[in-house]
Amino acid sequence: MATSRNGTILVVDDEEIMREILETLLTREGYDVRLASSGAEGLELARALPFDAAIVDIMMPGINGIETLDELKRIDEDLAVIILTAYASVESAISAMKAGAFDYITKPFKNDEVLVVVRNAMERRRLVHENRSLRQNIQERYHKFANIIGKSPRMRQVFDLIIQAAPSRSTILIQGESGTGKELVARAIHANSSRSERSFITVNSGNLPPDLLESTLFGHVKGAFTGAVYPKKGMFDLADKGSIFFDEIGNVPLETQAKLLRVIQERDFMRLGGMETIKVDVRIIAATNVDLRQMMEEGKFREDLFYRLHVISIQLPPLRDRKDDIPLLVHHFLEKYGEENRKRDLELTPEALDLLTEYDWPGNVRELENVIERAVVLSAGPRIGVELIPDHVRKTPNFQMPQFVVPPEGISFKDVITD
Repeated sequence: MATSRNGTILVVDDEEIMREILETLLTREGYDVRLASSGAEGLELARALPFDAAIVDIMMPGINGIETLDELKRIDEDLAVIILTAYASVESAISAMKAGAFDYITKPFKNDEVLVVVRNAMERRRLVHENRSLRQNIQERYHKFANIIGKSPRMRQVFDLIIQAAPSRSTILIQGESGTGKELVARAIHANSSRSERSFITVNSGNLPPDLLESTLFGHVKGAFTGAVYPKKGMFDLADKGSIFFDEIGNVPLETQAKLLRVIQERDFMRLGGMETIKVDVRIIAATNVDLRQMMEEGKFREDLFYRLHVISIQLPPLRDRKDDIPLLVHHFLEKYGEENRKRDLELTPEALDLLTEYDWPGNVRELENVIERAVVLSAGPRIGVELIPDHVRKTPNFQMPQFVVPPEGISFKDVITD
């Protein structure tokens, strides 16, 4: 039994005995409860007081449960509304869930059933508020952090490093596995710097052959190579007074590394095929998912360039090392893809969230985002269960689905429906 206040719940039901039963049950569990005998009275209370959840009977005279639900969501879009229904109106309750209800409870109900649904509603409310508060704190303290979500100690260290490093002109090396959000961190550094009003240019270092990469970076003069009919500016020209981000810097060929080193040291470059020195003021941010020190030992990466890039180093943790952030990330992606697909108030069932928390996410945040996007697209209602989680995630060794064991003597149908 809870000994402290767990939240405030609005109970709307035209039957006095039902209101009294719910009030006794929920008050005993530490909740503050407010009662309303009609939809109109419930809406009046909701406009006057903040509530964490509402339990609304679907069949009431005057303003019925569906209409009350709609208006409650207009008053507070985050309010978790639980529909109370009789067996005969389960179909209406399902319609209410499609309209934005959190869950429904059938009468007659068991006390434990009500408490489980209420606890889940409170947890969902907490996550929504926590996510919104986190975003607000990030915006106030860290300005604009793009879509970086996290409250774990490891991510707080990353946020602090971004704030400390952003105002400087120093080069930055961001290290982390694929899918950890290295480009998001680079964009956050740029957005929080004095260069934020200038260009942020991304270079996909491994997608181009050496000659084409150099032409892309530094530009070329007319006649520099076959097909160079006109002179062309490069990405360093475009990034002047701004930032240039090298994604997977370890893929840059050695000959191009030497020219990149010159830009860092001398703050100038020459176009491919040209002789003129061009001055440039650009902040270089690089990222890698490989061990550059090992590449140095193998002669694949210049030692002098490594130390020029490694002035400030930010190490991004893999998602498996910050699982406390998974509920926040899930909520963020549910909102993002729910809005894109015009689906409101989406949420994962506790079992589905447990499954995602147990999984080790070798693809990190990018893999989690893909899983949530898929689940949102395939979902038929607001609650997303384990059936919408891909097989490779559901087969996580550490995750055990609840199992029901039938005793040797068997069980009766009556026992099943009464337990």
